[in-house]
Amino acid sequence: MTMKVITFAAAAATAVASHATAQENWTMTTTWPSSLELIETDKHFVDLANKLTQGELTIEFFEGGALVPSGEVFGAVESGTIQAGADWPGYWAGRDAAFSPLATTPSLFNAVDYVNWIQQWGGAELYNEIYGQFEMVYLPYGVTNNESGFRTNEPIVNLEDLQGKRLRLSGLEQGKLLERLGGNQVSMAGGEIYQSLERGVIDGAEFSTPNVDWSGGFQQVTQYWATPGWHQSASVFGVMINKTAWDALSPETQEKLQIAADATLLWSLAFTEKRATEAYAKFDEAVEINRYDDETLEQVQQMANEVIVETACENPNSAKVYLSMVEYLEDYAQWRDASAPFNLGRTPNGPDVAALRDCAG
Repeated sequence: MTMKVITFAAAAATAVASHATAQENWTMTTTWPSSLELIETDKHFVDLANKLTQGELTIEFFEGGALVPSGEVFGAVESGTIQAGADWPGYWAGRDAAFSPLATTPSLFNAVDYVNWIQQWGGAELYNEIYGQFEMVYLPYGVTNNESGFRTNEPIVNLEDLQGKRLRLSGLEQGKLLERLGGNQVSMAGGEIYQSLERGVIDGAEFSTPNVDWSGGFQQVTQYWATPGWHQSASVFGVMINKTAWDALSPETQEKLQIAADATLLWSLAFTEKRATEAYAKFDEAVEINRYDDETLEQVQQMANEVIVETACENPNSAKVYLSMVEYLEDYAQWRDASAPFNLGRTPNGPDVAALRDCAG
């Protein structure tokens, strides 16, 4: 064997060994403080990802606010200051209105609809298209069913009770819908809700699912709870990943992160439904729970449809996302309705798909 061949072989062996032992180290944070149970989904993903990628990737996780303020997580990931950040996409609707339906919908998708749409009807590609505009990859890994609804110190049982109420409400379409129903949207961070309710700064508030609301202590400062949470019929959570950091991973490691996200998505649905059930029982002893009647909910549905079409027509990306969602509902409806009541949820009397097609061009 010549010296040149020996040298080449040694260099190749060194390169292989170096590749085999190379390990990426990521810093990841979230928008949630440790006091809110939403952080459990983030922790579940990180733990599973670290197990699956052992020797290839290590993710160091920090609670919300430990590295950057919650509202700055998006920018930190976009700039590469950190490699990954957990979020609820609706927080970034000011950057692109399409982030709103990627996070939640008013009176439209339930949690299983989001899972179906993400996994099999093109939703995952749309998350990456919208986040990709900001040089990010997105892995949806958390889903919950509808939000709890408004927590107040005066009962809300119909639309008349909403008139003039100052209500903390998150979401672009949600705010427009509330104003159409006669209420006034007040925007504030989740950490400000408790004191604002306690001091009477607002008349009521929504935040999340019953278990998360219980962890926020809202039962201590309100007497009534209006259900169901029509403003957010389901919610999605996930992780923003800086594209340069993502591209530095091997295809095998990327696939393992996708597997961790998919597994966490399913886990999160069962986990939050179990915890919500437990929290509902506790709320039932602590406050008075009221439910809107079917006629009221249908009125809300029709107004929500109008708001969805109007919002979609103002933004091409929103139109694209909503059109995909409503086409999924239309496609799934025949089988879902034929197999009712044993199938998954309802086919909502949602927006006109033709109107959304016009908006989407």
